[in-house]
Amino acid sequence: MNRRILLIVAVLLVVGGIFAMSSLFIVDQTEQALVLQFGQPRRVIGKPGLEIKRPFIENVIYYENRLLDFEPPPEEVIVSDQKRLVVDTYTRYRITDPLLFYQTVSTEAAVRARLNAMVSGSLRRVLGNVTLSALLSHQRATIMHQIRDEVSEQGKSFGIDVVDVRIRRADLPEENSQAIFARMKSEREQQAAQYRGEGAEAAQTVRANAERERTVILAEAQRDAQRVRGEGDAQSIKTYADAFGQDKDFFAFYRSMQAYRDALNGRTTSFVLTPDTGFFRFFENLDGAAGKSAPGPTAGAK
Repeated sequence: MNRRILLIVAVLLVVGGIFAMSSLFIVDQTEQALVLQFGQPRRVIGKPGLEIKRPFIENVIYYENRLLDFEPPPEEVIVSDQKRLVVDTYTRYRITDPLLFYQTVSTEAAVRARLNAMVSGSLRRVLGNVTLSALLSHQRATIMHQIRDEVSEQGKSFGIDVVDVRIRRADLPEENSQAIFARMKSEREQQAAQYRGEGAEAAQTVRANAERERTVILAEAQRDAQRVRGEGDAQSIKTYADAFGQDKDFFAFYRSMQAYRDALNGRTTSFVLTPDTGFFRFFENLDGAAGKSAPGPTAGAK
């Protein structure tokens, strides 16, 4: 009898434990729960703690109440100045209405697919109205806020609140980067060639000015030299004339001696002259008079 009672008690305890396990559940502070009865939502539990449900006919679905991250793959968009960009974004959202979330998308995997489409569409619409320079300037924060507002408005229909949408990176495609790099290189080379041409032109101008100044300086120097030579020659002639005027006989003798020295300095010098020519008059007389004998030995004997 006692054994039967113990067996009944044990069975009751097991059944009670099974009922307790199927009727009690715990909601963590990082979660929110949706109680379903045969697939139909019954109530939403947003506070943490121990809760009760009908055993076997109700089940519980848990959703995160923390911020969730979603990182879609980078995609290529075209901005308003017709430049192609590869844009990498990430999104942060929170499930605010578990019932609406369950009725529309049911799972986080499904809502990520919807978010991907919403972010992609909003990204293309907003960036299609801005330029690359605006995206790379301080206007980038305004652009991201505009995308976030659009996605957040659409996300309300799925029971989620999109907290932030960020453009992590916006780069040109690889082939465009190479083309732009080649164009920038060509522009820099063209600018360098222009600078070199301007420098060569300036150098040629400086050389031409220097050559002109050189020519002018040489011409002025030659002019001054000719003037100085002329003045010197005039002074020399005047000096010779003054000397000639003081003693004509001595000057004639001196000039004849210079002529003898210049004419007779060669070993093979030959003259074809008449004996009575005036060139050798000082060989006959010291005073140069023709037909007169001068005292002393003759000057042209040797």
